[in-house]
Amino acid sequence: MDRFGNPGDARQPVVLTIPGLNNSGPDHWQTHWENSRADCHRVDLGSWASPTRNSWVTRLDAAIREADGPIVLAAHSLGCLAVAWWGALQSQAYGWPVTGALLVAPPDCDRMETPETVGGFGPTPRAQLPFPSIVVASRNDPYIFFERAHSISKNWGSSFIDAGLCGHINADSCLGDWTFGQALLEGLIDNAQDHASAMRQMRPASLLAQQDRRIGAMRNVG
Repeated sequence: MDRFGNPGDARQPVVLTIPGLNNSGPDHWQTHWENSRADCHRVDLGSWASPTRNSWVTRLDAAIREADGPIVLAAHSLGCLAVAWWGALQSQAYGWPVTGALLVAPPDCDRMETPETVGGFGPTPRAQLPFPSIVVASRNDPYIFFERAHSISKNWGSSFIDAGLCGHINADSCLGDWTFGQALLEGLIDNAQDHASAMRQMRPASLLAQQDRRIGAMRNVG
């Protein structure tokens, strides 16, 4: 927040990348982004091969607090569920300090055949996320039916993007630096900066209105 206690921060948002199960390897788009973009930083959730929901959410919360906003999250697979649970369990004001999230290929944690390491993140939160978000889903993702991904995005209040036939949208999808995903990310960053600009423009009028109310209250007391 700025010195007035308002989310009108003019800084470039920090992008926190949040991998899924078993982390993201060298050919994953998240790794490409971290290597080519100065604003991208990976969150170390730990226990990559055997994650637990509470541990991942706690580590994500610590990373968000350390980044000190404004923050855009770029999550993949099970990392999307960590973000959704963080949003459901935390009480941040809408759009601050997390100003947006790109949620790519969330798995369905509620399917009977879901492995225990993933199912432990279920049931999938249904609460609307406290920030603008985009869910990107593939039509042939082996870990979630396309219609189910669309349903989850509606529950989260997210915009929904059809990625076509891209599998799990991971390293095996051979996306490289995934230009399309970066375009979506840039939209979230621009939205965060527009919001900050609007808050700065509103601040003088808001402060004057508060001052007028205080003066009126003092006159009434007198």
